[in-house]
Amino acid sequence: MRLFITGGAGFIGSHLCDYFLARDHRVIAMDNFITGSPDNIAHLATEPRFEFIEQDVTKHIHVPGEVDAVLHFASPASPKSYLDYPIQTMKVGALGTHNALGVARAKGARFLLASTSEVYGDPLVHPQREDYWGNVNPVGPRGVYDEAKRFAEALTLAYHRQHGVQTRIVRIFNTYGPRNALDDGRVVPNFVGQALRGEPLTVHGDGSQTRSFTYVSDLVEGIARLLMSEENLPVNIGNPNEMTIKTFAERINAITGNKAGIIFTHRPVDDPSRRNPDITRARTLLNWEPVVSLDAGLEETIAYFAERMQKA
Repeated sequence: MRLFITGGAGFIGSHLCDYFLARDHRVIAMDNFITGSPDNIAHLATEPRFEFIEQDVTKHIHVPGEVDAVLHFASPASPKSYLDYPIQTMKVGALGTHNALGVARAKGARFLLASTSEVYGDPLVHPQREDYWGNVNPVGPRGVYDEAKRFAEALTLAYHRQHGVQTRIVRIFNTYGPRNALDDGRVVPNFVGQALRGEPLTVHGDGSQTRSFTYVSDLVEGIARLLMSEENLPVNIGNPNEMTIKTFAERINAITGNKAGIIFTHRPVDDPSRRNPDITRARTLLNWEPVVSLDAGLEETIAYFAERMQKA
């Protein structure tokens, strides 16, 4: 196949490039480096089956030649990023999705949208199933990301119903691994960075809020299976092993040998109290579930961050 991946220099996008290239496909990646990094794709510079276009996806997109699949992963995705770039986040969810869908329609290609567990907001249903409509504050600071993705999902299915585009929607839950940016505000790089510097880990609130953590290779495998499936409706891809943030912080300190402990600070506005995917549909439709243990994934991630910090 020849695949077009927006956000291809981002955390997840760059891993997708690697995944498909390793299976002898051709990849065209697009990124404008607002939150992606050239470092994430530097190792592909001499790969003949890899092409790169530096461009903002909210501008008109032209991809010469045949395209078999479009994977739309362009977007600020961490709380720090979408709070720093609120208007760009809304534009990439709306105009960027529209443009990427236009490429898929013009090329007769499959289209896969990277959506998010944030479409559930601060959920009142646990675990979160795909038929849950969510509890989102549309005018809160996080609304720029939540609503951008909810709009993108609606637009994607509109293209499927109106134009017959073969669409897929993945709702991604907390994912971690190498190429996470240390300063992107997500809990894993925050905690690991603080632990490696010998600092106390900053826990919001009392740490009783829960998350579940998926290693990036598990996520990418689930995305690939969804792309090749015939499922048009959203599918959760995440790890159902839920834990409190306080427990997670204690685990990071234990693995890294950090003796600085934990300090508690205020909770951000609309910070979800619980986040845990129901992955019944992924298991049933894709024969997928996570296989990388938390400790194994953290070992790889901590080693990556330690190396990056030594080079900085």
